[in-house]
Amino acid sequence: MTQLKNVHNVWFDLRCSLLFSLLVLALCPPLFALPSKSDDDTLSRLMAFADPAQIWGTGVERVIEEAFRRNFQTRIIGGRVMNMRMPFAMNDERDALTDQEWGFVGSGKGSPAFLWEHINVLLESDDFNTYVETLSDGREKVLIFDLPSQSWTFSADPFDIARMSAGFYQGLPHRPHVLHSGRGIDEADVYNFLFGVGLLGVDCSGFVWHILSHVAATGGVDLGRAVFGARAARAGIDPALFAGTIFFNSRHSQIVPVNDSIRNLRPADVLLFRTNDGGASHAAVIQSIDFTNGVIRYLQSTDEAPRMERGVHDSFIFFDPANPTVTLSDISLVWTKMRHAPFPSERASAFANDGERFRAFPEHGGGRVVRLRAVTQAIERIR
Repeated sequence: MTQLKNVHNVWFDLRCSLLFSLLVLALCPPLFALPSKSDDDTLSRLMAFADPAQIWGTGVERVIEEAFRRNFQTRIIGGRVMNMRMPFAMNDERDALTDQEWGFVGSGKGSPAFLWEHINVLLESDDFNTYVETLSDGREKVLIFDLPSQSWTFSADPFDIARMSAGFYQGLPHRPHVLHSGRGIDEADVYNFLFGVGLLGVDCSGFVWHILSHVAATGGVDLGRAVFGARAARAGIDPALFAGTIFFNSRHSQIVPVNDSIRNLRPADVLLFRTNDGGASHAAVIQSIDFTNGVIRYLQSTDEAPRMERGVHDSFIFFDPANPTVTLSDISLVWTKMRHAPFPSERASAFANDGERFRAFPEHGGGRVVRLRAVTQAIERIR
């Protein structure tokens, strides 16, 4: 438990220090400017401090971290500095009780650059400004998001508030309800707006695809062309649209099954979590394996997470470094990622943590690990 706490503290301290330094340098450059240094020198020092290579070196771990950080953005909203993360999105996930057609922008497969462009427009809208003001008026209320119409409203009715406070959830999959104090906006509130009103975010396999595409491109490989051929490229179709969990779980010639003994794992390997029919319901990507300290760091996009981690985030697996032959299904491993309902009071996940989810459905083989041949070739060039 001490090891777990220390790792989380390291990442928290790192993110906070980086965020604070970036903010202060942006708002108060004279504090850091030296008379003998130019503005270009100051910028260079800042870029060096923020460079993933400072922590991850020059190998593929750095490249994956570089791609991961593209899913985060720092802004000042409602007078607060916020480190926003890319929301989770999945089409057809919440439409069982409505006949109205709707879907997430980019079908959950949009790149970070594409989605941030849409997000930034939404965050500058009058509707979002009204939302910030409403959440800062000091009055408790129930927020109601309507996904099909991409709208929101609220109820200050004491009866509605009392029912939500008592745990009687009145929302529907396509109309999430959120109890709010009215004491100001935080990152989770921004997430709710981007998800419920903007329909903006990336699904699990879309996120993994963009991470792997960045790794491949760094190694001089066009992953879309390598995996799906030139036909899709000529048709102008984004290859990310083909890269669902079905693809990662397929027998495509690019998919290489990996024995999930920890000693066999490599950065950029894909973790697949099964569903009850034997298919793959979720994907994540390994960023690093620390064989000295017994830590695997993997990255994913999901809304089954603690309130402030929904969307793109990192997670950890702890193992005994003296026994790297154990598999990911071994119960001795500690998976830190706890699974929560996407919105408070919604139906909770069937699994307490990612470890339970990975070990689930042993009749179908449980979770599995795969890697892409083209990405492996790119990694060799990066090295």
